[in-house]
Amino acid sequence: MGRQEILSRLAQRNGRRIVLLVLDGVGDLRTDAQPRTALDEARTPNLDRLASRSSLGRLVPAGTGITPGSGPGHLALFGYEPTSPETDIGRGVLEALGLGLDIAPGTVVARGNFATVDGEGLLTDRRAGRLPGAEGRRICARLASRIEAAGDALGDVAGNGIEVEVHPGEAYRFVLLFRPRAGTPPLGAELADTDPQRLGVAVPPVQAAGDAGEAAARGTAARIAPAVAALQAELRDEERANSFLLRGFSKLPALPGVGELHRLRAAALAGYPLYRGVAKVCGMEIVDCGGSFGQVLDRLEERWDDFDYFFLHVKGTDMAGEDGDLAAKVAAIESVDALLPRLLDLGPDVLAITGDHSTPAPMEAHSWHPVPLLLRSENCFVDECSRFTEVEASRGAIGTIPASDLMGLLLANAGKLAKFGA
Repeated sequence: MGRQEILSRLAQRNGRRIVLLVLDGVGDLRTDAQPRTALDEARTPNLDRLASRSSLGRLVPAGTGITPGSGPGHLALFGYEPTSPETDIGRGVLEALGLGLDIAPGTVVARGNFATVDGEGLLTDRRAGRLPGAEGRRICARLASRIEAAGDALGDVAGNGIEVEVHPGEAYRFVLLFRPRAGTPPLGAELADTDPQRLGVAVPPVQAAGDAGEAAARGTAARIAPAVAALQAELRDEERANSFLLRGFSKLPALPGVGELHRLRAAALAGYPLYRGVAKVCGMEIVDCGGSFGQVLDRLEERWDDFDYFFLHVKGTDMAGEDGDLAAKVAAIESVDALLPRLLDLGPDVLAITGDHSTPAPMEAHSWHPVPLLLRSENCFVDECSRFTEVEASRGAIGTIPASDLMGLLLANAGKLAKFGA
């Protein structure tokens, strides 16, 4: 019997409320060049007071040495095994669900980044200078017009038999949907990203994942590639977003929801589509909110009586880490700390503060390093930690545990698990 099945058997309802506050990418590194992390540097009087009466520890998001994407990182926090085949969900469908799109069975979805290439077609910026939302929407409208003007020709080059849709996301992000027309072969989602994850190289064409790929994936790549190439050509005269990268080709998954598994009325308050998408896949109700922590708290206060599990998401820490901007990461942490009393005033019975992964500023990317965790409840073991930092968390009573074990800790601290066995 697996851990998730045991928790599901033991789960019981009560009136206690759980809040999981995810500071995306909050974990960082001490290095010779950066001797203090953002959590070390940040002035966090409210987090410090909370840490002094909480349990601290560390979470390993997806396994020792494994660097997780945001999808696996959050799935682990929600109690799923992030490396299992069932949770191998591409970023495309998560982004699309987070945008509120209806994904029909058989549709293949990819998450896109507008990007910048030079005159030789080599990548100079994978995010097109973090294109603002208005520009992203304008360029998506341009691509949609290209699709509409081409009609069947865009998807039916050489009789490929696909329908193509483009939908804007946040800032420089968007999604592409590919549907097989009636009477044509199904599409496979086992396609390689066209994002090389580095600069100075060309954007690769759509191709099957792996050396050869299954026949369905090879056939899908051949059908999709001409449409993608036509859309790429449409952007050649754009100043910044003159190309795009595709990641996370995927189809609609089928996971048991956290409500079904753990008898929770679960809500997600997140400003970015990807995180709403992950929560939706896990059966949470999406509560519309803005991207700032203050806006998240506004909606949390309004809906406090409607749920008993709340997932709150803060993006700024991750963005700053990816930019290598330690000062911006410090500022993002301090802005959360300043508003923390509003959350505490609601009186959550269990509060956990952590990240879905580390995004160290020196690396400017996600990493495999453990993420600090703070857990507060009336039954937590109050350890001797006095600050919410990486070093303090390494000394905490919880120890270093898999992130997928967090859900069990939250349920236990909320008294939502019956005793196991006689």
